[in-house]
Amino acid sequence: SLTPFFSLVIERFYPNPIGVDKGSLACIALMLLGAVLYVLGMPKQQWGGVGWVFLNVAFSIGDRLLQRLMLAKDQYPVDISKTGVTLLNNLEGLVPIVIVAWLKSEFDDIGPAFRSLNAYGIVMVVMSCVVGVGISYTGVWAQSLISATSFLVLVNANKFIIIFVEAFCMHSKVLKPIQIAGAVVAILGGVAYGKARERMEAQVAQAKKEPASEASPLIAKKV
Repeated sequence: SLTPFFSLVIERFYPNPIGVDKGSLACIALMLLGAVLYVLGMPKQQWGGVGWVFLNVAFSIGDRLLQRLMLAKDQYPVDISKTGVTLLNNLEGLVPIVIVAWLKSEFDDIGPAFRSLNAYGIVMVVMSCVVGVGISYTGVWAQSLISATSFLVLVNANKFIIIFVEAFCMHSKVLKPIQIAGAVVAILGGVAYGKARERMEAQVAQAKKEPASEASPLIAKKV
């Protein structure tokens, strides 16, 4: 939940910097509070991967900031389609996967894994690929429309919604009361941030209209 703070600071230096007000900052702080409450209820055994979490956070921030800078028309866009960006993202991600698979000697398991697939397994694999492409493309498309900070807020709120689905629909996770409270606070903070951004953008649009109306003549010219 710290990712929006870091991206917000960096986006202030973009060609078209993101607008900031007290309301949006308060909403991000509310999400951070929810995340802290959730973490307080986690068992200590789950703290072993904190280093990997921070590494993932760093890559996520860089990825979102670069995509926003190069995809948004009001920033510094590059001449590449959203389909091209989606293809590049997946091909570049394939490189470290191949390296790690080679180091772990997992290539020997590919053949037996394919041969063990039944019709249901094949359908699930194909559906997983289709859904993955859809998620990748819609993520690129959404990033071209909203700021990196807004996207990270959306991602953080979505994670807590998924936690609720796992706990109350799939019953694969057990949550403590403080974790439930933290997840609710984080989700509400994300919703409030969206409303704050909507209000801020409406004010900016209204401010742009006012100079135009003041510049128009009081009496229309007759043709």
